[in-house]
Amino acid sequence: MNKKSIHLLTQAAMIAALYVVLTFIANAFGLANYAVQVRFSEALTILPLFTPAAIPGLFAGCLISNILTGCALPDIVFGSAATLIGALGTWKLAKLFPDKRFPAPIPPIVANTVIVPFVLRYAYGIRPLWLSFLTVGAGEIISCGILGLLLACTLNRYRTRLFS
Repeated sequence: MNKKSIHLLTQAAMIAALYVVLTFIANAFGLANYAVQVRFSEALTILPLFTPAAIPGLFAGCLISNILTGCALPDIVFGSAATLIGALGTWKLAKLFPDKRFPAPIPPIVANTVIVPFVLRYAYGIRPLWLSFLTVGAGEIISCGILGLLLACTLNRYRTRLFS
């Protein structure tokens, strides 16, 4: 392995670990799972703006979090896939709009708002479906849109030191 590969692997592992820790903090407050979700860890979905290592890191972190917090199998699979889709979308937007942070939270917000309500309905029996769209969407706007953009603005100041 070359130095760059080790650097990216280390970044991905740190992002995954941070995602898990932040999910456990949200879980302690009852915010990580089920109908109302404000996972602080979803703010990290902004990280593909800074490094491609965030994509596998976010996916692994979400997968591990979903397993360790006792989620149902469909939630483990499809919830983690939603985070992966959101991270890939953020990375693509970063390529299209290199100096624009503001559209970056849109892919994870949309991916989770579309996928997670169906998981809640079919894995946990949470009804009505339309309410899950509202609650998950609101939680994602808070996590990705507000907290994620605050994180992006803060990290942008240290971009060259952290993500060289």
